[in-house]
Amino acid sequence: MSDPRWLDDDEQRAWRAYLRMQSRLTAELNRRLQAASGLSLADYEVLVHLTDVPDGRLRPYELQRALEWEQSRLSHHLGRMQRRGLVRREECGEDGRGAYVVLTGTGREAITAAAPDHVGAVRHLFFDALGPGESGVLEGLAVRVLARIDADG
Repeated sequence: MSDPRWLDDDEQRAWRAYLRMQSRLTAELNRRLQAASGLSLADYEVLVHLTDVPDGRLRPYELQRALEWEQSRLSHHLGRMQRRGLVRREECGEDGRGAYVVLTGTGREAITAAAPDHVGAVRHLFFDALGPGESGVLEGLAVRVLARIDADG
């Protein structure tokens, strides 16, 4: 077994700063979204994926893949959203055992009302802190890291 390649001081600082930023940004966006709309970031993510498709319906496995959540997390979260009237389940006609997760009118109204403040918070807390061209650099870094994760898959 080979010795681990320890992070040097610069890498250690960068990694820890990234972890702090990701944790605090997620917590702050969730806090603001919850206060303004009653939606959690997880609710918002589900609703975004459902509004991205023309008929507002996805199979649970499609939603699970898009969100990269464990099946149990998705199932429990969808149950909570269903009880609040944001989504509903419909049987799948072509597959008697399957179902669809469907955006309700209440869910569409909720995300439509929440989106402007949420996007404003994302812009204020994140993109306004970046300089010209840095969003492209960030995208490039993210794409490379995601490709590495997928290759190790």
